[in-house]
Amino acid sequence: MSREFLKSERIRVLVNGIHAKSGGGITYLRNILPILAEDLELEIHLFVHRDQFSLFGIVDERVRIHLLSYPNGFFSNLLWEQFALPVLAKVMSVDVTVSPANYGPLVAPSPIIMLRNSLAVVGKETRPVKRLYWAGLTIMTALSLLTCKRAIAVSNYARKALTFGIGQKLMKKVTIIHHGVKETYSPGEKVERCSYLLAVSDIYVQKNLHTLIQALVLVRNSFPDIHLKVAGKAIDKGYLQEINHSIQINEIGDSIEFIGEQSAEELLEYYRQCKIFVFPSTVETFGNPLVEAMACGTPVLSSNSAAMPEILGDAALFFDPLNAQEMANCIEKVLGDEEMQSELAKKSLRQAKKYSWQITARKTAKVIKEAVPDRYLRVTSNENNSSNHPPVQTTP
Repeated sequence: MSREFLKSERIRVLVNGIHAKSGGGITYLRNILPILAEDLELEIHLFVHRDQFSLFGIVDERVRIHLLSYPNGFFSNLLWEQFALPVLAKVMSVDVTVSPANYGPLVAPSPIIMLRNSLAVVGKETRPVKRLYWAGLTIMTALSLLTCKRAIAVSNYARKALTFGIGQKLMKKVTIIHHGVKETYSPGEKVERCSYLLAVSDIYVQKNLHTLIQALVLVRNSFPDIHLKVAGKAIDKGYLQEINHSIQINEIGDSIEFIGEQSAEELLEYYRQCKIFVFPSTVETFGNPLVEAMACGTPVLSSNSAAMPEILGDAALFFDPLNAQEMANCIEKVLGDEEMQSELAKKSLRQAKKYSWQITARKTAKVIKEAVPDRYLRVTSNENNSSNHPPVQTTP
């Protein structure tokens, strides 16, 4: 029996991509889908809203894309996901439903969720509407964790923080799989770094940019020529207004540049050229920019909270994210010490080698297959029985 038989026996995977609208969610799917599509035991179907499609760029032709049309909004997404998606999944004879978000459809076939959005943000929010949103996210995360077949946590921190202290039996559902980094992120040709700090994050309150701005005011007393560039999408308009107000009050508008959302190629050059990469976030379950910066051999300064110490190891200088003076002291210490800059750059490159999208995809494929053990065993058995026959390469 040849691999042609496996074409009809592949595990049919529905990837629920409707939550991926910016930042790490898009980065994750862009990188992992082509690698999963290489697995001849999997048939990958990506569900995204029509409004999202342009965010994904060119999608691997082996991934079957389903563009959805319905009113795009938080509550309409929730209703569609919980009621329409399971029906479509059943019609398509889907084996596994993967939602790379904290929650997904509760009654879809063999659901797998990804614990990646920290719920601790609710404790830092004061706006009633935002607190209501995070409360809803908390409820849906708990329900999805109870009903899912398997769960993936992007870090050990995420696993501990997002499982609500549940019993050991449920904890066994959760596998820790770190995100990876593209091979294109590398130091490149050795060039002299420019005198600016770089921060990369979409603009949300938990990204703590207001404290970084306060630290910059202090740093400029000793390094008056230092500038800060912030790359990221302005998601939370209210928080952006607060940041701009702080910049205006401190009269440092000429020292900060918001360069907006950047392509991977553009970000690569910023990582390579900046003097220091600063990551002030208070709440993070992984932090893709951390790994990207390290892979480029960039000296990293980071918050000492959440998952950052786990991801960075010894490859960064850490500070209390709520202490502007401590943050400023770290920045000044590294700016004034070229030997320390060089040492941090070497440590960054060494730590970055631990992260690979190939490893992420391989571990994720294993979780997918384990979510439908009977089907996986049948496919594996068929494959083993065909070992004496030459393989036939097929594409989904």
